[in-house]
Amino acid sequence: MKFAVTFLATLAILLLYTSVTEGMSLEKSVSELRCQCINLGRPAKPIKDMKSLELIPSGPHCKNTEVIITLKSGARVCVDPSIPWVEKLIKNILEKQKNEEAV
Repeated sequence: MKFAVTFLATLAILLLYTSVTEGMSLEKSVSELRCQCINLGRPAKPIKDMKSLELIPSGPHCKNTEVIITLKSGARVCVDPSIPWVEKLIKNILEKQKNEEAV
C-alpha cells in the first residue's frame, strides 16, 4: 500500500514537471513566431558604427522582410529595407555570399 502511494505521488510530480517544461518551450517558440521589428528607422545615411547586419526574410513569423543592424555599442536598430543604401548593402552582402559559395 505504501509503495502504491509513493509511486502515484512520484508519477504525479513527473507529470506536473513535464507539463510545466512543455509550456515553457511552447512559450518560447510562440514568442519567436512574431515580427522582431515594431518601429523602423529611416536613416538617410549609412550608419557608421555598424557591427553587423541581420536580414530576416518574410515568412510565417512575419509578413515583412526585416533588417536589424547591430551597432558597435551592442544596441540593435531596425531599419527600413527599402531605403536605397540598405538595399545596396543587402545586395553587396548577398553577392559576396554567392561568390564565396562558388569558390
